[in-house]
Amino acid sequence: MDSITAVAEEVAEIEVEEEEPFKLDEENAIDFFFNYAKDLKENKVRLTTSMGSFTVQLYDNVPYHKANFIYLARQGYFDNTQFHRIVKDFIIQGGNSDDRETAQKRGKIGRYLLPPDAKKGYKHHRGTISMPSSERDNPHKLASPYEFFIVVTKPGAYHLDGSYTPFGKVIDGMDVVDEINSVPVGDGDWPWQNVYILKAEVL
Repeated sequence: MDSITAVAEEVAEIEVEEEEPFKLDEENAIDFFFNYAKDLKENKVRLTTSMGSFTVQLYDNVPYHKANFIYLARQGYFDNTQFHRIVKDFIIQGGNSDDRETAQKRGKIGRYLLPPDAKKGYKHHRGTISMPSSERDNPHKLASPYEFFIVVTKPGAYHLDGSYTPFGKVIDGMDVVDEINSVPVGDGDWPWQNVYILKAEVL
């Protein structure tokens, strides 16, 4: 190998290393999750929390939200986030935290919203996992992809139907969800005792 070729290969290696890491955004998220969903055989995620674990099964025909949740779980996004909003006998909401690490993880994954998919006939029965709307200026109820809520109301919270996207249900460990829903809360429904998601595992 002559010296010119060697230098050229070194430069090429440096350029590869400096390539921008992939980030999701408003332009590429839908195509990305459309393709990601095609090869997705898994449809269950176990969430291990500081109060026990429960398992959700995700609906195959709500593909963007299912793919998004599994992708974030595989990226380790949910690990060490919290159930930051707990409304008694209504919902527990997770996927956020006020620490710097969570903001950094979001920054690496990207900034995007998901379109609502509320017309598949799923209702907000007790145990349903659904996606809240973003708090940004959001007339189309676009979903905030990093957060989710689980309905604890018996038999359900049907006034939410049509406004939010149910994308799965709790199939094991609903007693843990109820226990999380029972912790004391302060202003803004933030629990006094932090309830962490220690790990999210795709099964």
